[in-house]
Amino acid sequence: MPVEKVNTLVVGAGQAGLAMSEHLSNCGVPHLVLERQRIAERWRSERWDSLVANGPAWHDRFPGMEFPDAGPDAFVSKEKVADYFVAYAEMIAAPIRCGVAVNKVHRLVGRPGFHVETSDGVIEASNVVAATGAFQHPIIPAIVPGDAGLMQIHSTAYRNPGQLPEGAVLVVGSGSSGVQIADELQRAGRRVYLSVGPHDRPPRAYRGRDFCWWLGVLGKWDAQAPAPGTEHVTIAVSGARGGETIDFRRLAAQGMMLVGRTQLYKEGAMTFAPDLGRNIARGDANYMSVLDEADAYVARNGLDLPEEPDARRIGPDPQCVTDPILELNLAEAGIASIIWATGFTVDYRWLEVDVFDEKGKPRHQRGVSVEPGIYFLGLPWQSRRGSSFIWGVWHDAKHLADHISTQRKYLAYHAYAMRGTKVA
Repeated sequence: MPVEKVNTLVVGAGQAGLAMSEHLSNCGVPHLVLERQRIAERWRSERWDSLVANGPAWHDRFPGMEFPDAGPDAFVSKEKVADYFVAYAEMIAAPIRCGVAVNKVHRLVGRPGFHVETSDGVIEASNVVAATGAFQHPIIPAIVPGDAGLMQIHSTAYRNPGQLPEGAVLVVGSGSSGVQIADELQRAGRRVYLSVGPHDRPPRAYRGRDFCWWLGVLGKWDAQAPAPGTEHVTIAVSGARGGETIDFRRLAAQGMMLVGRTQLYKEGAMTFAPDLGRNIARGDANYMSVLDEADAYVARNGLDLPEEPDARRIGPDPQCVTDPILELNLAEAGIASIIWATGFTVDYRWLEVDVFDEKGKPRHQRGVSVEPGIYFLGLPWQSRRGSSFIWGVWHDAKHLADHISTQRKYLAYHAYAMRGTKVA
């Protein structure tokens, strides 16, 4: 069977792969996008049923297309987000092959390029772009054994309250996924325990403008490096029910039981860290800091935006915060299931090239790896704070496409010069 050859192979047809394809086409670079399932598959099959985008439609999109049938301030459902990317792929005529998995990539011997083994045959590519993003494999900490008599799933496997067995639920993780799932379960009549770790909890909106807008005008989306110790800060924000600020005190007042970080399971009991009060206070401090910066921006620029004094009112700590639970017998509490909203890890085992550090993270500069011809796209903080968001990955893809196009021109000149030398 003849080996297929392509200049640039893009692995993954999510938001990163589509953005990469658009910019490669604009640069005239021949390329192919391989997707093991469907376009934007994770939006359809690895998210819960009621999920909506965490940013408004005017912000969480590519520049070349608006969301159809959605106002600019709407928070679009996950299915409509996936449909958007399918339509975008059609609009830009992206050369995508679905249902093809990439199994192995290694450098060719004695000549430039890469040997790519796929489920549909072998491809040789001058460049390979790993556009699989940062949210590849769900992490479930090895805390509770599988034979503990509890249903345990990651947030990617949660769909709706009816999926869980009768009884109370422990949700571990206070980021956007954990909080929204816990809130949905409570609204469905479940007794919910929410394990709250360190987090930021920005206002959903303030003085008539969404949080995404404030991050933009305050220059925070373009921050090029995280502050020390903040590379993986959990952020609690929600687009549910038209968008709302996450308020752990409100959730507790509605009956949710808050606990600290989940630490240890032994003989049917879960132990929690005595850090709940500190974690709540940290979230409050982050919330107030955004309001302070927003107020200063309004004053400095003379903007006519209404004041919002009620936004600064924080109620008293509920009893579960002032007298926190440090150990909980799960059976006595009626807990029958645990949802782990504990994040993801990357998996680049298919990429057999020397581009990773001792922790398995890509060594790169704005997505251009230390191995010529290997690129990464969709990584957190790839070039700025906004890199792993829809609009941010689009801008990072342009940088990579420009780099690939420039290298292609150098190689084209080399081929031309060699022909001239042989003629002489």
